[in-house]
Amino acid sequence: TKRMNGYYVVCFLIFLRAVSTVFIPPGVEINNNPVIGVLAQEVYGGTNAYIAASYVKYLESAGARVVPVMINRSVEHYTQLFRSINGILFPGGGVSIVSSGYAKAAEIFYQHAIEANSNGDYFPVWGTCLGFQLLSKLTSGKLLLSHTNTSGVALPLNFTKELKQSRMFEDFPDDLMTSLTTEPLTENSHKWSLTTKRFNGNEKLRKFYRILSTNTDGQTEFVSTMEAYDWPIYGTQWHPEKNAFEWTRSYIPHSAPAVKTTFYMAHFFVNEARKSLHRFSSKEEEQKALIYNYVPKYSGMKSPFEQIYIFN
Repeated sequence: TKRMNGYYVVCFLIFLRAVSTVFIPPGVEINNNPVIGVLAQEVYGGTNAYIAASYVKYLESAGARVVPVMINRSVEHYTQLFRSINGILFPGGGVSIVSSGYAKAAEIFYQHAIEANSNGDYFPVWGTCLGFQLLSKLTSGKLLLSHTNTSGVALPLNFTKELKQSRMFEDFPDDLMTSLTTEPLTENSHKWSLTTKRFNGNEKLRKFYRILSTNTDGQTEFVSTMEAYDWPIYGTQWHPEKNAFEWTRSYIPHSAPAVKTTFYMAHFFVNEARKSLHRFSSKEEEQKALIYNYVPKYSGMKSPFEQIYIFN
């Protein structure tokens, strides 16, 4: 339809504007075919695993291809996959960040990423919502979460003074940054948060991450956006992917600035993945690994996601 065609034109123009602001230093090799892993997690009460399709669309909208990272695989499998992909996203969800297959796989990739980046092998990591919480646990070695009343609410961001050194928001236009601070553009679906008090009280977190934004449920201030000082490791307690691709909840913002936020965030992380030079050993191996081998199912009538990928 004309309306849908117009929507995709707008998305493409947003992407072009974002790309045009990227500066690549001379002589730096760039991978313009980035492949990013998205970690699956257990289906509640079942034996299968799933990935919400919105995370896949989110990364694809900025020019990446996606590989599903299955749970309950061997260390050898994850190590080989790490060497093949250009970044990984730990999505939101409801599984344990201690004992689940999701948590165990994430820890392996996190440790590989720390080692690789320490040796000049660029590999970005992103955590959204549950993934953000998991990053705090992986970095600190402790469970530091507190209960907050933040399940199903859109909020503006309270940026900190650390924003001036931010890589994540560096290419955002001024009008969008203003909207992010004055309009409820960031969707929150979490009952647990990393409070600023607990963050600042933990030396490992304090030395590893800069806090870019905070939020409050009216009583408790918590960290909502963070990035590592020295490594390409990033986390948002809020969901940047939902604004453009999820429609099952009325509190998800869909305004023009909200959708722009989705695409600028996606652009940033995919551009980080372009700095990784990992490759699959063959084109055939790459093709077998891609999410294109799976078909998402419509789930909007009974879940918070419009579509999900189910893996046996």
